[in-house]
Amino acid sequence: MHLPPGIPEDFDEHMRLHYDLLALAFKADITRVATILGARDLTSRVYRFPKGSLFPDGGTSVSFHGGSHHQEDPNNMRRYALLNRYHVSTLGYLAEKLQSIPEGDGTLLDHSLVLYGSNMGNSNQHQHFDVPHILVGGAGGELQGNRHLHYDTKTVTTGNLLLRLLDVYGVHEDTQGDSTGRLEDL
Repeated sequence: MHLPPGIPEDFDEHMRLHYDLLALAFKADITRVATILGARDLTSRVYRFPKGSLFPDGGTSVSFHGGSHHQEDPNNMRRYALLNRYHVSTLGYLAEKLQSIPEGDGTLLDHSLVLYGSNMGNSNQHQHFDVPHILVGGAGGELQGNRHLHYDTKTVTTGNLLLRLLDVYGVHEDTQGDSTGRLEDL
């Protein structure tokens, strides 16, 4: 059997490998907690998108960090949004992988919770409020899916979300980072 040496050059292949290993670790019950960093904030990597993907131009010449400082220019913001759209699309691979693995009375996705997010709401200004997050999975029936929750600007911190997620797993803390309370309606 031929084993490829080192880290895959293709980012999409690299992410799929990470997600395959994560799904395998969950399936084998080796761990139930993991962290995957898709891209360093300061990376200068440019991306070649997979053939046949939602991104017909085949890639972008903007790096994650360079693109994040779009200076409110609509063209730069569009290119950065495309790059972020690609990163979020890789999450779909993991969700499909977890959905395909039977576990108990459902699937591994039904019994898991994936938190996908960023560390900034407006990276051009290094603002840490209005940070977007995506929750995927049912957390064993603890979360209702197929919803988009919107909160008024500058009213909810990431710490509030994290406090609520800790509650889902029976870990009750009074504060988490910059929390001002628990996220409601999750």
